[in-house]
Amino acid sequence: MTTMNELAAAAEFLGRRFPHGGRVMCAVSGGLDSMCLLDYMTRQPDFSVGAAHFNHQLRGAEADRDEAFVRDYCGKRRIPFAAGSGDTRALAEREGLSTEEAARRLRYEFLNKAAEDGGYDAILTAHHADDNAETVLLNLIRGTGSAGLAGIPQVRGNICRPFLRIPRAELAAYAAAHDIPHVEDSTNSDPGAAARNALRSTVMPVLRQLNPKCAENIARTSAILREESDALESMARGLMNQVKELPDGVSVPCLMLTDVPQAVAERAVLQLLAQTGGHRRDLTAAHVLAVLDLARGRTEEREVSLPYGMTARRKKYSLEITRRPARTGEQPIAVGDTVVFRETAVRLSGEDAPGALPLSLPEGAVLTVTPWRPSDWLRLPGSRGPRSFKRLCAERGLTPEERDAIPVLRVGEAHAADPVFGVQPDFAPCPGGQTVFVKFYKKTEEKQHEK
Repeated sequence: MTTMNELAAAAEFLGRRFPHGGRVMCAVSGGLDSMCLLDYMTRQPDFSVGAAHFNHQLRGAEADRDEAFVRDYCGKRRIPFAAGSGDTRALAEREGLSTEEAARRLRYEFLNKAAEDGGYDAILTAHHADDNAETVLLNLIRGTGSAGLAGIPQVRGNICRPFLRIPRAELAAYAAAHDIPHVEDSTNSDPGAAARNALRSTVMPVLRQLNPKCAENIARTSAILREESDALESMARGLMNQVKELPDGVSVPCLMLTDVPQAVAERAVLQLLAQTGGHRRDLTAAHVLAVLDLARGRTEEREVSLPYGMTARRKKYSLEITRRPARTGEQPIAVGDTVVFRETAVRLSGEDAPGALPLSLPEGAVLTVTPWRPSDWLRLPGSRGPRSFKRLCAERGLTPEERDAIPVLRVGEAHAADPVFGVQPDFAPCPGGQTVFVKFYKKTEEKQHEK
């Protein structure tokens, strides 16, 4: 039974943000929170409501079940519905992103397009006060400033979050009162699946014992910090007229970061990193402080490696932040072919040659030359088990740029050979197998190789 005070914080937000109603699209996963949002919005006068669901292709049949559930629910109630899907793991591997960040990027790209195609005024998501509290705590333990402690914004562009000041317990009560159906994501109850789940299942219950209104109080504090952070962000943006564009990044005078208060300098660095790398997520306080120490000459290091392939370098009076080129994509190769990967040529031949590595291929193997992948684990002579390619490169003293320039010969999806660690044991020459020879050489050696 609906009461006058039901989800009052959401009603207050909608009245302030949409005084005359509007046409809105709800992002609906099928979980309790988003189903409450969809139900609540369909009860609001002067609003035209649609739903959109994105399948991240991470949970197999369970994800397909969620999509079918939301589609069926909307169909029975004649709610306009849009669905999308994307290969989250493939994007994460291709772009070097976390699975969470890749999922978020795909989801919001879809939501923005669906909202544009449907002519909606805004996208509504069901983030609530507990989500915000978890975000604030995660940022706190990772290391952050007031921007991170400001938590989730209630409005960002065309994305609005009416439930952000409402604790999840209130949404659960609303769902029970209105008999709202929903589906459960099995990974949400697995503390080992993500740091957020561990916080949700172990830390938040303890905080609620100390203060039942902990989520609402954290939300109130984060709102205050957001206003203060926005003011500092504005001051930092005022420094950007000193930025010099480079072909692969930006350059700024070191004095730009040393003659302003620390809080403003940190935000200026974060803006520079976001401009160069294309993202703010995964950029921590440690990254920002390392760049500031570099600019202020507080470290003997002359450069710092950063996420998204970025590097910060101190010149005499300036600081450069650059991003290395995107990794070369997959190239097919067959026996008798030569392909070029960055500065290295890869020659596959049926005949031995000086410097060539012999390997055995299964019949009908699909051969490609690709960059390294996070899933690459190698077995080296004398090692007890497989080790990650990334770690092995670091132990060899290779920089991220040098690592990304290494071509990998793949047999199917398997890492078969590369010029640093040679041929993997699974592809060593063996009786009965097709033995071929792969040679890796610099493009500058090409004429000599042909001779």
